[in-house]
Amino acid sequence: MSVVESPTRTAAAERPVLTLAQVFKLADVVPPRYRALVLVTTFGCLRWGEVAALQRQDIDTVAGTIRVRRAYTERRGVGLVLGPPKSRASRRTVSLPPAVVEILRDHLAAEVDDDPEALVFATESGRPIWRGNFNKLIGWKAAVARIGQPHLHFHDLRHTGNTLAARTGASTRDLMARMGHDSPQAALIYQHATSEADRAIAQALHEAMHAGQRPANNVAIGKGEGSDDAANARG
Repeated sequence: MSVVESPTRTAAAERPVLTLAQVFKLADVVPPRYRALVLVTTFGCLRWGEVAALQRQDIDTVAGTIRVRRAYTERRGVGLVLGPPKSRASRRTVSLPPAVVEILRDHLAAEVDDDPEALVFATESGRPIWRGNFNKLIGWKAAVARIGQPHLHFHDLRHTGNTLAARTGASTRDLMARMGHDSPQAALIYQHATSEADRAIAQALHEAMHAGQRPANNVAIGKGEGSDDAANARG
């Protein structure tokens, strides 16, 4: 069955996907205050406005979850506007890997006020982080250059997280829930991309085996067949 190309799929395929090592290296090279931001955005598959609007009360370090119930948007002439997430499906609770939960717990203790409404990720003065000043705030260009991804955008962290989630073999419905989509289209795009990559790996392995083992196998088989034939003839 052919897969219809779409602008969304093409755009997703063209964006860089970080390896796990690159994600953690990026988290290590940004200022410590924003280390957890990189990891939560990636492994929580969060949009910019969603992660920027997280409050302390949205984090459950015991259950290892984050609750997405609000999001910031930037409107020309108005500024930051706080409101509901992008869609009804975007209201969700996302589980984080335990290693990320530990880092987030340390972040809450060191950087976030005890007030339940305190922003989890904010500037040093406690103000919301604007998307427009984020690059300068944490030295994004220098950081992504250090991990060998100079063209990486912040939203590529969500793209990376979506791709990593799809590679686990999760169902379309589970991916939709994690990504905050009410349509299966995006989840299917990621699933198709990962299945294509998996088939490419299998094909490469096949070619390597075919190229590297065929001569030896032919010799071995030839000897085996000859010995069997001779034995049969003698018998």
